[in-house]
Amino acid sequence: MNLLDLTGRKALVIGAGGIGAALAAGLAQHGADVAVADRDVASADMAAAGVRAFGCRTLSRIVDVTDEASVEALSAELAGSWGGIDILVNAMGVAARTPSMSVSVDKFRETIEVNSLGTFICCRAFAKEMMQRGGGKIVNISSVRARYGTPGGMADYCASKGAVDALTRHLAVEWAPHKIYVNAIAPTVVETGFTTSILEDPQAAASLMERIPLGRWAQPQDLVGPVLFFASPASDYVTGQIMFVDGGLTAAV
Repeated sequence: MNLLDLTGRKALVIGAGGIGAALAAGLAQHGADVAVADRDVASADMAAAGVRAFGCRTLSRIVDVTDEASVEALSAELAGSWGGIDILVNAMGVAARTPSMSVSVDKFRETIEVNSLGTFICCRAFAKEMMQRGGGKIVNISSVRARYGTPGGMADYCASKGAVDALTRHLAVEWAPHKIYVNAIAPTVVETGFTTSILEDPQAAASLMERIPLGRWAQPQDLVGPVLFFASPASDYVTGQIMFVDGGLTAAV
């Protein structure tokens, strides 16, 4: 038995940036049909093309994770056209990267709404249908910043991901009787367009790199294996866990 085989499973990846696109392709490579949704149509289309390359069914949609009606509409569409989904990956994220004394309340609120409230809205919308189908797997994308602060001015992001961790643990307990597994992965800096401002700052990049024992930045593909584990039968006795995918950073703190 191949514990990572997703043949016949239907997945949705919300957030089609560098991380989301890699995760969508990784799920497809292991047999899943994968829908992709993002607030940017070009990103969603590009990620869907990566899924299509593996011969799997896909579709791309625009979604606003902070708008319950938008997420509910996507859930209803997938329930109608695909019969629902078995796997949900919440990979949408934003950050201000502004010192705490300078970040605006509006920007802080936006980060919380997208990263934390958005994750809750998506989890709840798709869990409703999963409950009717007998269960499912939810994987949230958190961060090492949910547990450890940074001198780089990311109070909004740290707070939002701390909420994602707490939400992950709570929903895992509440929804366990419905056979809905809820876990999260918590990477360190992943080399994507989202982190360009950090990686191009020599002082900030050097400060972060010296804390990573493996001595390199994470790549989007480094997150595929951990997400596959949580999305597949390999993790059928694992729920409510936050897996650090951080090159050893948290072990060295």
